[in-house]
Amino acid sequence: MKFKENLEGVNVIQKNDDAFVFDKAALDVLSGLEKTREDFWNLDNTSANLLSLLVKLKGSKNALEIGTSNGYSGIWLAQALKETGGKLTTIEFWDNRLDVAVENFKKAGVNDIVETRLGQAVMILEEMFQEIYPQKNVNEIDDKAFEDATNSRSEKLFDFVFIDANKSEYIKYFNLIHPMLQKGGVIVADNILSHYKKVEPFVKAITDNQNYQTQLIPIDTGMIAAYKLE
Repeated sequence: MKFKENLEGVNVIQKNDDAFVFDKAALDVLSGLEKTREDFWNLDNTSANLLSLLVKLKGSKNALEIGTSNGYSGIWLAQALKETGGKLTTIEFWDNRLDVAVENFKKAGVNDIVETRLGQAVMILEEMFQEIYPQKNVNEIDDKAFEDATNSRSEKLFDFVFIDANKSEYIKYFNLIHPMLQKGGVIVADNILSHYKKVEPFVKAITDNQNYQTQLIPIDTGMIAAYKLE
């Protein structure tokens, strides 16, 4: 039985007009940023739209982005979080890029729900970890410690994380994020196919981890999405 239709020569509709999602001010900002994608290593439009859909479908309230760049993906995430009543924390290493992103957040009308953090992602994640688990290290977090954190510091636990920064550090990000991610939380990481050798330790760690259900999404530079089961 033939299941796949022959669509040769057919312009298949992939997504709706972004004007359904954003107002004119935000659209103008996004349009300008899409022209600078190669300079700032932004997501493509399709991948950004997928992030937005995932946030809304999940109903996320506390999202984390590692790798702000000029704010393109952050605007998509923040707009979705406005609908869910959530907030975004975004981390960027380069101060000049973060300055650009902050201005773009303002122009797009999402700055009120975005907290920016400047510095090395691993160091900032370690600081966040210590806020939730004082005087502990990653290897000391067992089920009881996680349950205690969930009960006493649930507002600090993330429910959605997007990773798009130093590829060789993805595995370090994951090790720190895992105990700070709520059960039912989602991790999405970009550049899985374009930089596979650098991100392979992360991909292997998360796909081998029985606490996660994962799927490679082969769009643009490749994404992996993971749902925390336990």
